[in-house]
Amino acid sequence: MTSGFGLVVRFTLRDADAAEAFDELVSRTLEGIRRHEPGTVTYVNHRVPGEPDVRIFYELYEDRAAFDAHEQQPRTKHFLEAREEFVSRTEVTFLEHVVGKAGGDR
Repeated sequence: MTSGFGLVVRFTLRDADAAEAFDELVSRTLEGIRRHEPGTVTYVNHRVPGEPDVRIFYELYEDRAAFDAHEQQPRTKHFLEAREEFVSRTEVTFLEHVVGKAGGDR
């Protein structure tokens, strides 16, 4: 992959109940991403050991256009609005591909 576009997002959630509800929201959102977004290469929600109210997203797209298409989807817009109920802080870091090994590389 030479033109990949990615980001890492750190969410600090309000409490344990918010974390559980956030994870459920992500799972529902991910169903549509899997089925309808071929340009979304990786979209993963991670827990952080020792920080139960933190989630880290790693998102990788074929290119910036795939990310822009993802952002325009109704499911993404719903997620962005609904997550506010659960999140106390969001930190986004955009990434540019330099070198590495991607899925399918041998």
